[in-house]
Amino acid sequence: MKKVINSNNAPKAIGPYSQAIEDGGFVFTSGVLPIDPVTGEIYNGSVRVQTELILKNLENILKETGCTLKNVVKTTVFLTDLTQFAEMNEVYASFFKENPPARSTIQVVALPKGSAVEIEAVAKK
Repeated sequence: MKKVINSNNAPKAIGPYSQAIEDGGFVFTSGVLPIDPVTGEIYNGSVRVQTELILKNLENILKETGCTLKNVVKTTVFLTDLTQFAEMNEVYASFFKENPPARSTIQVVALPKGSAVEIEAVAKK
């Protein structure tokens, strides 16, 4: 049965979608942006800091379901500039130290709120 997941420790959805959906033993997150969950303001600085903020927000969303980043089986990373891949990847690797999930990384023309990075994930409970 589909269950809507919302964490007060992660940014509120900025449109008609849920932070995550839990169904069939899986958790599917929406794309997570580098938004401060307290102020609701987006961080438009370095890709390094954006990636760190996104992954912390992702951790908080997963925590609502009893999951951690260790439960993540697949991520999709959206970057507006693939020349910043190494910077994003270094931070990403620090969050997924052992048995990292499968991942796709895609360059896109633009992301919501002018972000340079967005990450979505699928976790297995």
